[in-house]
Amino acid sequence: MANLDGTVHDIVSISQPRIKAITTRDLLEALRRGWEDFLAQPSHLVFIAVIYPVAGILLAQLTVSYNIFPLLFPLLAGFALIGPFAAIGLYEISRRREKGLDSSWIHAFEVLRSPSIRQILMLGAMLTGLFIAWLFSAWFLYRGILGLPADVSTADFLRAVFTTADGWIMIVIGNSLGLLFAILAFSISVVSFPLIIDRHVDAPTAIRTSIAAVEANPRVMMYWGLMVTGLLVLGCLPVLVGLIVVMPVLGHATWHLYRKVVG
Repeated sequence: MANLDGTVHDIVSISQPRIKAITTRDLLEALRRGWEDFLAQPSHLVFIAVIYPVAGILLAQLTVSYNIFPLLFPLLAGFALIGPFAAIGLYEISRRREKGLDSSWIHAFEVLRSPSIRQILMLGAMLTGLFIAWLFSAWFLYRGILGLPADVSTADFLRAVFTTADGWIMIVIGNSLGLLFAILAFSISVVSFPLIIDRHVDAPTAIRTSIAAVEANPRVMMYWGLMVTGLLVLGCLPVLVGLIVVMPVLGHATWHLYRKVVG
């Protein structure tokens, strides 16, 4: 099947690609190159990345409108679980720029015509399922521990969370549970989407490769996860506006990390 750049590919199940050992210097190099990709087409990438803060603001508005404020933090925190899926257009731009092809913003949408789109959607559905499972878990945890009335005010909710023993128990258990979801999502997606886009492998092969990359570089991958989390938090601080820059930089950096990890 013809690829977007004129080469021929089929969706294949291959033996697991070779995984290379990386260092923290490679992480910084990936971020640097991600920043360079962003600077190469900043206006175009801002146009694409604006969906992230807009989506976050809409989620926040929905929680207030439908009186489900307790889900605001799980929604915003869990949104990162599907970030790798949302960044597929950015991977395509990095791929094209790497090959010296036209990397204008319109080409970000050409990934939708890729022969591997079904595999991309399959993996995206898995991450979306994890996101939904996390929201249900957070809601049941809240109802089981605090169980405040449906019409509780924001002030009373925050007071119950931060000034009562049950509130702190919910915080500890909730964040521990969220960490497990984050580790699972990170492990199966850290390099899987770029691998599918680049080599047109099937989703199971991409997932196995991504998990193998984490197993081969546990300490460095932990640092990468912490760096991603820290940058996302910084991007969220000015009313999510910082995500307009943070998300495309991380998306491009993920592509370059993939190049360093997968032989």
